[in-house]
Amino acid sequence: MKNIDKQANEQYFTAEPTAEHNYHHFDFELLGHQLYFQTDSGVFSKRTIDFGTRTMLEALSKTTIPEGKILDLGTGYGVVGIAVAKKFKRTVDMVDVNERALQLARVNAKKNNVADMTHIFQSDVYDNISEQYGLILVNPPIRAGKKVVTSMLQEAKLHLQPGGKLIAVLQKKQGAPSAQKNMAEAFGNAQVIHKDKGYYILESTR
Repeated sequence: MKNIDKQANEQYFTAEPTAEHNYHHFDFELLGHQLYFQTDSGVFSKRTIDFGTRTMLEALSKTTIPEGKILDLGTGYGVVGIAVAKKFKRTVDMVDVNERALQLARVNAKKNNVADMTHIFQSDVYDNISEQYGLILVNPPIRAGKKVVTSMLQEAKLHLQPGGKLIAVLQKKQGAPSAQKNMAEAFGNAQVIHKDKGYYILESTR
């Protein structure tokens, strides 16, 4: 019973999920490409692509993408990194704390023929990040708490090249206005580049 309770309370930002495997497969069109995804229990949004992620990807058409590598921070099973690599033919680092999600991301990158454009590895926020990027994309795990979300947003500046951008998606009711303030505090700028159904797409430039 205790093991069942543990699995029920387990979050997708757990490093090593123990929930029983329950694989799921689906196709989804993102940025003009039909993509394949394999998911499992213990990962975020296993049944379909969540609306926030879709909205953030769609908002990329409303801004310019700086030169340089791209970081998909909190990649999950690889949705953002794979879609961006496929669309822009750019090198993408895809990181997450969740080892099960990373295994899925590797499978999905290979299935979508972007394995040669992606580097997928474990990192708790920026712990294992040593490079600087032209663009960092993040759909923060709100349930991980304010401290984690704030570090994802504010510490991004340390990992961006000059002129590089952080783009993040948050719901208004889950702290988008305060997230915008945190980004402005770190970068000296933060703008809303798109809104849809309560989701804000925020952008800061180093």
